[in-house]
Amino acid sequence: MLENKILLITGGTGSFGNAVMNRFLNSNIKEIRIFSRDEKKQHDMRVEIQNPKVKFYIGDVRDAASIGPAVKGVDYIFHAAALKQVPSCEFYPIEAVKTNILGTENVLSAAIEHKVSKVICLSTDKAVYPINAMGISKAMMEKVMVSKSRQSSETIIMGTRYGNVMASRGSVIPLFYEQIINNLPVTITDPEMTRFMMTLEDAVDLVLFAFNNGSPGDIFVQKSPASTIGQLARVMVDLYKSGSEIKIIGTRHAEKQHETLMSKEERMNSVDIGNYFKISADNRDLNYNKYFSEGKGSLSNIDEYNSNNTYRLSDVELMALLGKIGYSGKSK
Repeated sequence: MLENKILLITGGTGSFGNAVMNRFLNSNIKEIRIFSRDEKKQHDMRVEIQNPKVKFYIGDVRDAASIGPAVKGVDYIFHAAALKQVPSCEFYPIEAVKTNILGTENVLSAAIEHKVSKVICLSTDKAVYPINAMGISKAMMEKVMVSKSRQSSETIIMGTRYGNVMASRGSVIPLFYEQIINNLPVTITDPEMTRFMMTLEDAVDLVLFAFNNGSPGDIFVQKSPASTIGQLARVMVDLYKSGSEIKIIGTRHAEKQHETLMSKEERMNSVDIGNYFKISADNRDLNYNKYFSEGKGSLSNIDEYNSNNTYRLSDVELMALLGKIGYSGKSK
């Protein structure tokens, strides 16, 4: 699908951008453009990759003028730029608005202006029933994505939504690892808290599935297994044959007990397509009579899709998944 095409990744120096690079760098892709505001990360990436197919653009999604040169001539965009840390967004919610909402508007407007063929916007479980500023901003990002998808027949705009990606920057698995190898207590908030277990490869697969199967305004969710935080900590301690104790520190501010990837309301209107769910956009117009007089189905017998009612990994399965992402029980 990317043969002789130009792909732009916003926020491309992050974990997702690196995973896409690893997937496609040796393919017949014509060019991969990395757009971000961090020149140090771009420099490190450039030195490591040393591949003329990869072009680097300094800019910020908040600055519409900086996006145009990076988008010109692009066939496809994976929009991954975002403020993702819950505590940062809690303290600086307007900054989350500027990047996650207004930044997305800027990227999509530039994509439409330059007639980009397809754009995939990356969202998060925290956008569903949001309780923190990060989740609220990503929920609004999805609304911007759906709205913009109606505005151009030439640019197809879709979204994906997934939970915390295993071992991504700032996530809990690298933290547990550092605590274990330094013989420190492994700190967990609540042993019964559940989280989806999704690898970076899964995240790339989800984006590519959306790319190949989506219509304007669709949001795709991958069915993922889960574990409790207590199980994850215990399995990692066992895996590294560590004597670290597991210390419960209590639930942090703006933290959910379970991750939700699809609300009851969305699930009623979703389509089950094997390993994925597709949530199609509500494409009614502003004829308000339809909202008042037409309904569909009932919510009474529908559950949200969350990390507590998905498939639960066994210790052996979780250990194998950790090994797959490089946490095999040996020091890195």
